[in-house]
Amino acid sequence: MADFNNYQNRMTQSRAQVGVDIDQGLRSYMLKVYNLMALGLAITGLAAFLTFNMAVSDGALTPFGQALYASPLKWVVMFAPLGLVFFLSFRISSMSVAAAQTTFWIYAAVMGLSLSSIFLVFTGQSIVQTFFVTAASFGALSLYGYTTKKDLSALGSFLIMGVFGLIIASIVNIFLASSALQFAISAIGVLVFAGLTAYDTQKIKEMYFDGDDALVAGRKAIMGALTLYLDFINLFMFLLQFLGNRNDN
Repeated sequence: MADFNNYQNRMTQSRAQVGVDIDQGLRSYMLKVYNLMALGLAITGLAAFLTFNMAVSDGALTPFGQALYASPLKWVVMFAPLGLVFFLSFRISSMSVAAAQTTFWIYAAVMGLSLSSIFLVFTGQSIVQTFFVTAASFGALSLYGYTTKKDLSALGSFLIMGVFGLIIASIVNIFLASSALQFAISAIGVLVFAGLTAYDTQKIKEMYFDGDDALVAGRKAIMGALTLYLDFINLFMFLLQFLGNRNDN
């Protein structure tokens, strides 16, 4: 009987130790995801700021600015981040961690180049304020997604449909130039990407597997960082439509 009790105690302790190891591994994995995302955002912000300063001098566009914002090159800059997202998403399974991470940094820099035009439209102070509002909102929503016991899968399917709707509406509004439609797009966009932040955090958490080798775990962390990075950028851009003060005001 004593041997049986000792066996039970050893099994209980073993299961408890496995649970602790998994929890520690999950925390390390999620911390890596958030660190990669934060570094990507820092690269984007720095690239946007430096690009704007090279493109504008004394309130006027420099030759570089003319090429970037007022020539057909602007379309290349606008759609380049989209191309890199597809490239990384489809190729990451065959890339090394170092190559995938480098591609992510390049993508973040190109995104900064694309987003630099917001400094032409909005005041620097309102951009900074909106960034901190976005960071606080993102943090709360991501924490909810990480800690909630509720399955957000059904919500995720609905939100992904909402993203496609936003894309179609945005393309239509390029030709309509409707301020009312733009307001609706921005309002729905905030709600959609707020929900996606929680949903994607839960999905990234559930993707963790303590048996993954370093290569698979590294790829998962980079894709998780890219997903949350996109949620943050989109949430920021839609909030900026509401909170940003325009330079002409």
